[in-house]
Amino acid sequence: MLALTAAMAACTSSVPDSGAGVGFNDYNSYLREQAASAPRAATPVTPVAPFGTAMAPATAPAGGFSPDLAAAAIDRATGAAPLSATAPQPVVIGDPMTQGAGTAVAAFDPNDPNRPRGNAPATIAPQAGEMVHNNTGISDEQDFAAVSQRETIESDAERLARNRAQYTVIQPTAVPERTETGPNIVAYALSTTHNPGTQVHSRSSLRFTDPQAACARYASPDLAQQAFLEAGGPERDRRGLDPDGDGFACAWDPRPFRLQ
Repeated sequence: MLALTAAMAACTSSVPDSGAGVGFNDYNSYLREQAASAPRAATPVTPVAPFGTAMAPATAPAGGFSPDLAAAAIDRATGAAPLSATAPQPVVIGDPMTQGAGTAVAAFDPNDPNRPRGNAPATIAPQAGEMVHNNTGISDEQDFAAVSQRETIESDAERLARNRAQYTVIQPTAVPERTETGPNIVAYALSTTHNPGTQVHSRSSLRFTDPQAACARYASPDLAQQAFLEAGGPERDRRGLDPDGDGFACAWDPRPFRLQ
């Protein structure tokens, strides 16, 4: 029985490993080999034109939209001339101050470094955009390099001496005396110490003038106080400006003068 089993095993063919795949090591290796052998698709590159030039319309990609061909079709439909792919077209400009007056306009190459740049002065350096300043009305006294080129310590001392020689010294004089006559409300305010509303002088209970109407005749409390003192105040109140007898007419307050 044992001999029969061994004979049957010798006649049976071996079954290959299905996990290794057919004709290759494994499936992942097969995918890598297929990717390596397949030709790479060329990535379309859009050419870029130099500044100031225009590229010729490119061929439309297969099955895609081409903006260049669409623009060319629009130009043909509107009658516009196509742009040149080799040389930029001259740009025609005119002076904005003289346009409409029948003056001729100039054409220039946009790639020309010496082309005009709007209304910019011709002294502008194209490489840096800087301008040469020739304005003699602007002082450079704060520029140490500019001043040191034309001034020395000796020349600066001479200039100071010349300026001092031109000085005019005005000697102080005495304060002029006041010429006007009459009471001084400032001096009166400084001579008092009591606050408004404190009765210092006696007043009659008989009033022949309304204090509000009397005070309304003056444009300010200072003028009312001046008139009050001129009429005999503070001892007397002939004009009815100080009914409470504090010596201060209407709404006049001496305290601001005392602070000085």
